[in-house]
Order: sequence, then structure tokens, then C-alpha cells
Amino acid sequence: MTAKAKYQDVLDLGEALNIKNGDVSEENGVLKVKGMAKTQYEKNLLWDKIKAIGGENPTDIMANITVEDTSVFHRHTVKSGETLGKIAKQYYGDASKYQTIFKANSDILKNPDLIHPDQELIIPNL
Repeated sequence: MTAKAKYQDVLDLGEALNIKNGDVSEENGVLKVKGMAKTQYEKNLLWDKIKAIGGENPTDIMANITVEDTSVFHRHTVKSGETLGKIAKQYYGDASKYQTIFKANSDILKNPDLIHPDQELIIPNL
């Protein structure tokens, strides 16, 4: 199996995330991937996928993923049924960090219990 075939799920994720300036090549059994993710969260998703396939320190892939917007961890569009706690759990792994998201969006949110579908929320860096 080629390294490209082995890491096809990573390449598919990069495509789904619309990674900019993407470039993929294979040299001596090592897959070389580079591109620019919109946010650190998207970069983390790619690295998590790489590690899920190749282990903690894979030797058959070299990835150079940069981040376009380092001012935020991510930008999240609220979906029906979501809460700040659920969103905090998704991005930080801890629902109690909802206050961090609330404070970062105090210009559009007046109550942490009232968010609406299609609102774009800043998910701040911790």
C-alpha cells in the first residue's frame, strides 16, 4: 500500500476543510503534505486524523500545515439544538468552558442560554 493510499482519509479531510495551497507528493515511501488551514482547530483535526492512521510519531508522512487565522481557535456557526456547553465540549473537551465562548462573543450574546441557529461565534484560543 502506498503512503498516499494509507493516508487517503487525511487527504479527503483536507479537501472537505478546503485547505488552501494544498500540495501532496510521495517520495521514497514518505507522503509529503502541505497547506493552510483556516484555524488551529482545523489543523488539529488534520493532525488527529494523521495520528489515528499512523500513530503518535508516524515516519511515513511529513505534514506542514500552517494556520491562516491565528487570532481565534475557530469560528463556529450555531446549529439548531446546540448550547454553549455543547459547543465548548466540542472544541475544548470541557462543557464548563462555555463562559470563555460567551465572553468572547459578548458583542452578540447577552445571555449564555440564548444562542440562535446561524449565529457565527468566535471560539477563542485558550
